[in-house]
Amino acid sequence: MKWARVRHGNSEVFGTIEGDALRVHTGDMFANPTPTPERVALAGAAFLPPVRPGKFIGLWNNFHAAAAKNGWAVPGEPLYFLKGANALAAHGDAIALPASYGGRVVYEGELGIVIGSRCKNATAEEAAHAIFGYTCVDDVTALELIASDASFAQWTRAKSFDGFGPVGPAIATGLDPATLSVRTRVNGRERQNYPVSDMVFSPQRLVELLSRDMTLEPGDVIACGTSLGALPVKAGTRVEIEIDGIGVLDNVFA
Repeated sequence: MKWARVRHGNSEVFGTIEGDALRVHTGDMFANPTPTPERVALAGAAFLPPVRPGKFIGLWNNFHAAAAKNGWAVPGEPLYFLKGANALAAHGDAIALPASYGGRVVYEGELGIVIGSRCKNATAEEAAHAIFGYTCVDDVTALELIASDASFAQWTRAKSFDGFGPVGPAIATGLDPATLSVRTRVNGRERQNYPVSDMVFSPQRLVELLSRDMTLEPGDVIACGTSLGALPVKAGTRVEIEIDGIGVLDNVFA
């Protein structure tokens, strides 16, 4: 199933995608949502972020190919940062390049994990059960800010400008992440195409290990990190991130 949230007229609704329409549900997406007879045509609706996470976690150096290419040591534990809630954006939103920063802004096409149930100190089995589904993420980064101050690595600032975290268009359930690939197109040209199976820490393992540091709650998003091919963008650049079974996350930088 693919779950999405859309704005239809003056209403915001959520439900499952059925062909060219959304089957509207009531209740809580993560706690026995109830289908209704209402269907909303996707052509006349605007996508919203499919979830509004309490925590938006991003991974760094989580792919063997990128580590080998860049000469990075393979980490012994997940290396992660947090993105501000204000960074969240939806499929179809324009992403504004920040006026306060003149350096390179980089796209990063990634698989996103959406947590569906509360977990803390999870076993491998509990971690797998806590994953509701998967989505597409563009972990946008103001690259030169990270190391601009030698005394303090600015990961949060570099990752948290308004709109720097597009998520969507949907959350797909029932997928085997080991069979997936992430493809990123820039103005129609493929720039990333890498298998999720190359991860240092699989999605299930990430949930298991991160839950030892912090309690994961329904709706939290974990962006699994990116591999080779992340490049700078400029105003007018269109970035599409596609994962089979989920869809295409499409945004233009402005």
